[in-house]
This record gives sequence, structure tokens and C-alpha cells, in this order.
Amino acid sequence: MIGNRMTPFVPEHLPISSVNWAAHVSLLGRANRALARYEGVLYSVPNPGVLLAPLTTQEAVLSSKIEGTQASLNDVLQFEAGELFADENTETDIREIQNYRQALRKAEEALREKPMHLNMLLQMHETLLDSVRGRDKGRGRFRTVQNWIGANDCPIERAVYVPPSPEILPDHLDRWEKYYHFEEKDPLAQLAIIHAQFEIIHPFLDGNGRIGRLLIPLFLHEKKVLSRPMFYLSEYLEANRDEYVNRLRALGQPGSWDDWIAFFLMALESQAELNSSKARAILDLYEKLKIQVIDATHSQFAVPLLDFLFERPIFNMRVLTADKRSPSAPMVATLIKKLREKGILTVLREGSGRRAAVLALPSLINLCEGRDVLKERVPQGRSLPQPSTPVRK
Repeated sequence: MIGNRMTPFVPEHLPISSVNWAAHVSLLGRANRALARYEGVLYSVPNPGVLLAPLTTQEAVLSSKIEGTQASLNDVLQFEAGELFADENTETDIREIQNYRQALRKAEEALREKPMHLNMLLQMHETLLDSVRGRDKGRGRFRTVQNWIGANDCPIERAVYVPPSPEILPDHLDRWEKYYHFEEKDPLAQLAIIHAQFEIIHPFLDGNGRIGRLLIPLFLHEKKVLSRPMFYLSEYLEANRDEYVNRLRALGQPGSWDDWIAFFLMALESQAELNSSKARAILDLYEKLKIQVIDATHSQFAVPLLDFLFERPIFNMRVLTADKRSPSAPMVATLIKKLREKGILTVLREGSGRRAAVLALPSLINLCEGRDVLKERVPQGRSLPQPSTPVRK
């Protein structure tokens, strides 16, 4: 995004005429094959919305991390199990992550009624910034003032990028919306352009990066590349953050669109392979645990209980007892006791008085985190040290 730092950038009109489509044939083939394999894995997962719920949360964690949040998947799951944190910043981060996930869910529901449109972007933005940092920065509205990107509180004179002026923003948003539904030569290259152009336009005062990344799974779903908007690209973008930012900022220079498209296609291919591997691993873990849970409990509630654990791998006993899939409270206590004894579940906090016990399914959490954050076997009645120590306020 070249030009005078203080001069608002003027984007190219879509579709981009300078793209060398022949140069991307090989990368397009590889990325499309990788996504097709991932879609095959998704198709084989029974109830992916439940079994892959932790990966959806992990995507929200990583996309928000690109914007500076520090909370982990483990932090989010503990918070949702009723734990509070001494550090208010952690709780603020968690709420931003929850909003990201909620914005994706609402958009998926909205797409069942009508295609993507600008008002849907506004609805996503309103959900994203609900009661969190940035809520006073034009939440749910396209900007009507000039914004810029730079260090915190830097003046426009020190900006690294100045987006288009608010006067030309409506025209470029209209062109962006039309191109979103354009029949391009290939939808994956089209997605690369859509994502980049959205970031170039920067139509909001805050939340542009997260909305731009939310558009990736939604577009793949709407174009029927994926049956569900469950694609987690933020892990690759976070790992390659410098190149991601530099490729975006270079747009406007000769050959920059081809360089950006190549980077984005490689990101799609790499992340599709990783997502396939993780989804397969989660399915394998589910099948393995199904045998173990049935063997440990000999109960007709074994599979519904396991489904609950995959949807909420850190949970509050009170919430489990209230779940419609659960039997009576005494039966739930008996089942959980047996899973604890087998080392399938770990206690994070024992129940005391009115405070319900909090437990975890460490094998699933460790798999999603890609590292051991919870020990998988501890003696009954002992608590585990946590990466972030929650406390009751």
C-alpha cells in the first residue's frame, strides 16, 4: 500500500486486472486439493459443530491474538466453566474471543437466509465489539472519518498506512460487495483478493483485521468449497505475521497482487493440511474415548456425556447436571467419578459448598493447543497447576 504516508490510499477497482492467472495454476491446484481433502474429513465427522467446537474457539483465540490479546484456549474454556481471573485484562481478552466466535455463528445463521451483504458486515461488527474494547469506535457502523494504522496513539504523520478517505469509502465497499459475488476464474484466488481489499479499505475504526479473517471461512462456505464455515487460517497468519503484514502493505506496487495471491494460496494449502490432521486426530480421539467411556460407565448416557465433554472440555458440574442430555444429578456424579478414576477426566477445582467442581478433558485440550497444558492423569482430589491461575473475585 504505497503512497505518501499522510495521503489516503486509493485502491484499485475490482476485479484486479493485473493478475497473472497462469502463474498461479500450480498453487491453485494444490490449494484446491488440500481444501477438498479437508472437506472430506469434515464430511466424515459426525456433528462437526460439537466435536470440532474447541477448534472453532482456538481460531477465535488466534485471530484475536494477532490483534494483541494474550488469553489462551485453556483460559477461555476455564472462564466459560465459571472461573474468574485476577487479571482483568485476561477477562477482557476472553470476552473479545467469545464475541469473535459469536459473530461467526450469527453470520453462518444469516447466510442460510441470504448471501453476504454489507449490512451483514455491520451486524458482524456490532457483535464483535459488543461490550469490549473498541465498543465506542463506531460499533456496527462504517467509518465516516479518516483512520490510519501505526503505533498506539501515533499521529497521522507517523502512520504506516492511511486507508481510503471516507468520501470514497462507500464506492469501494459497493465494488467490494459486487466482487464478492462475482464469478471469478477461481474462488480461492478471489478470496485472496477479497480479504486483501477489505483490509485495504479498512471500513471500520476498529476490528477490521478480525472481520477480514472471519470472512475467510464464510466465503469458502458460501462458495460451497466447504459444507460448513469451519476453516482456521489464523494459526498460519499468526505464525507468519510479518510476511502477512508486509504482503498486504506492499499492495499497489508492480507485481504485488501476484505475490499476495501466491502467499495466500500457500497459506490455504498449509492450513488445510494442518486442519485435516487436527480434525482427524480429534475424530480418532473421540472414537478411542467412546470405547473407554462406555467401558468405564456401562451406561446408556456414555455417548451423550462424551459429546458434552467435546463441546465443553472444561466444564462446571452444575452445568453438566443441568444439560438436557444428562440423567439425574446422582447418576451424573457416579459417571464422573468413574471417569476420574480412569484418568479420563482431571479435576481443576473440587466442589465446596455452593461452588461446583470444575473438571477437564485434558487429552482434547492438549490436542487442540498442540502442547501439554494439562496433565492427563492426577490422583483423585488433587488440583492441577494452571498456565493462568483463575481466582474467585
